[in-house]
Amino acid sequence: MGRDWKAALITLGIFALAADAAVNESTPRQHRYIGTYGQLNATQAPTPTLPPPPRRSSQLDRHHEAHLIRSSVIFGLTKAANESNVNGACHTQMQQVQRGILSRQPWAMKVLDASGTKPSGFVFGQNYWLGSSAACKGVQRPVGITLSRNYDRVMHYGILTQSAPFEMDYRMIYMRHSSPWQVEIKLMSEQILHIGLCLPKACASEEVKQLAREYVADGSFIENDIFDMRPEVLYMKDLKLSNRFFQRASFKLMVASLLVTGALTLCAQQLRVAKRGDESNPGLAPVESELWQALETVLKWPPLQRLVSCYDMPSNWRKILATRDNSSGEIPIMNGLRSVCAFWILVFHVVWYMYFTVHNKTVLLSYAEKAFFQYVSSAPLLVDVFFTISGFLQTYNFLRNVKQMESVRRNGLFGNAKLLGKLLFHRYLRLGPLYLIVMASVDLAFAYMGDVSLYHINERYDELCTQHWWRNLLFIQNLFDHRELCVNWSWSLACDMQFFLVANLILFVYARHPKVAKLLTISGLLATITWSYGIGINNKFEFSFDATYATGTQIYTNPIVRVLPYIIGAIAAWCLLEPRFQVELSEQQTRWLWHFSLNVFIICIYATVRRDLGRLLTTSLFVLGRGIFSLSVCWMILGSATGTGVWWSRMLEAKCFQHLNRLSYAIYLVNPLVISFTYSLTSASTDADPFMLSVVSCGFTLIVYLVSIVLSLAFELPYSNLSSLLLRPSSRPKSA
Repeated sequence: MGRDWKAALITLGIFALAADAAVNESTPRQHRYIGTYGQLNATQAPTPTLPPPPRRSSQLDRHHEAHLIRSSVIFGLTKAANESNVNGACHTQMQQVQRGILSRQPWAMKVLDASGTKPSGFVFGQNYWLGSSAACKGVQRPVGITLSRNYDRVMHYGILTQSAPFEMDYRMIYMRHSSPWQVEIKLMSEQILHIGLCLPKACASEEVKQLAREYVADGSFIENDIFDMRPEVLYMKDLKLSNRFFQRASFKLMVASLLVTGALTLCAQQLRVAKRGDESNPGLAPVESELWQALETVLKWPPLQRLVSCYDMPSNWRKILATRDNSSGEIPIMNGLRSVCAFWILVFHVVWYMYFTVHNKTVLLSYAEKAFFQYVSSAPLLVDVFFTISGFLQTYNFLRNVKQMESVRRNGLFGNAKLLGKLLFHRYLRLGPLYLIVMASVDLAFAYMGDVSLYHINERYDELCTQHWWRNLLFIQNLFDHRELCVNWSWSLACDMQFFLVANLILFVYARHPKVAKLLTISGLLATITWSYGIGINNKFEFSFDATYATGTQIYTNPIVRVLPYIIGAIAAWCLLEPRFQVELSEQQTRWLWHFSLNVFIICIYATVRRDLGRLLTTSLFVLGRGIFSLSVCWMILGSATGTGVWWSRMLEAKCFQHLNRLSYAIYLVNPLVISFTYSLTSASTDADPFMLSVVSCGFTLIVYLVSIVLSLAFELPYSNLSSLLLRPSSRPKSA
């Protein structure tokens, strides 16, 4: 019996040692480590449900508590919480968080670490105190990582294994500050603190918002003392997608558009297979199926067959990829100019939309004012390339269409109004469907971003498009304040549509009364120059980014100001077709003009390297510089139209640009959406680093290119085909 009794004692001792070792899993493996607050406790409990470790000096704890209240927002909120301002469960759990932090329990230390505190760089725009949403998730469950026990580590193993005793939730709170110790750029609302908080799920957002107001009001926030922030609590996000998202009209429109497009594409594919009679490849559905038999009956109607054929995916794919030798009536350099400028503006948008997530905004803008980066910061000037080409093509195609010119001369007022309406309809049919889909996508994307993005979304297109969608459908959004634009980068599309309408009216007049049309054109040219000067001087226009943004409505998106390159392009087209302006140039003179135009183009891009010029000089550079810039583009077009060129113009005439030019409209529409959406979903603020900007720009270029192919196939080419089909005489059905 004595031996059994001793054996039992030994066995109990072994189990006790094993249990003690298990308890010590959450403590450092090297107990010789001495931290700032004394030796780490070797008997700390592995779960928060056990009693906290013994308290050390109460004076030291009070010092730590006072420091945490002033430096940590999450800890300050736990102190501000009481039974009168939060619900009972929230109060209890906030107290547990507070006690856990003070007793340094692993789960509570993770809560403290996951919540945002002030980082360095505040002076130059660091307002992103995001903490870590991933770290907050690590409070909820053990971190999935395996570490070998063969090595000593100076760490609490509990930070990997220990979870909170209640549900936690990562949320964002936004405060507007008015600190004089941060560079105020005046570009939208950059002075908003983004503070990430790892909070008990039991605490309602409104309760936390009220706690935050009390916390910043009672003077506990040390950053308010040092940087004189005077923060004002704006709102909170729980980063969850609301149910309203699926009730939006844009969501229903997108679903309906996808279903209709998908159905028409499937019908086109099956119709193609049936016409080919290839029984070995029956397509998407067997010919014998009841569904196809019903469709086959309907699709026997020739007009419907031609309509469905517009959605033939293989045919549209070949059109996008097709390259061929340029014919005599084409101007191949336009393909290169459009393609290069589309991707050039894309790079500008990469930098522009980075501004809203970058934590060193001042540094980013300082890069934009350096000579090396002028090719990016001056990229908005490239919009004038598109206006110049549009004005040229509109006049060139109209004047070369002898049949249409004769119709205008013969028709009366009603007949010409009908013809003008037909031209507008076909332009709307080619541009409208993709534009409408992008509008709906922007509305949905920004609604999603508004709910789940960590960042304050300044331009809430989901709200603006709900109110002002009709302006975009009528292409008049640029006539309103630029801060109220739905899809604000579409201002140039609205300008182009308005210029198209006015140009057609003048061309109709030209067909009947050439002298009157010439007088109207010259008057318009002088009027836009005079108006631009008056607006620039009156608004004290400068090239600085804040002044450019502030005068966006009066100058940047104003159609009267922006029509100058369109008029110059139209005049250049008229000169090309007018016999008395045909001038014979030697090969050397032609080569010199080509290189001169390129130098003028580059000089205009770099003309804004000095942004602190006087008001008159700045306005002159803006008005006359844009005119000279458009003239340089016109020479490139005229030179290509007459068959001349140099080595760099031949590069712009390469066949690959035929493919990219077909995607330029989709690239123009979709690239701001892709870029802003991607930035908004990042979990950490970005840094303005030139090398990384280059890498990111390459990535966005590839993504936008692929997205543009999909959108062009689905929502641009089918309607372009439909427009061509409607223009074709009805007596000639489309051949198979």
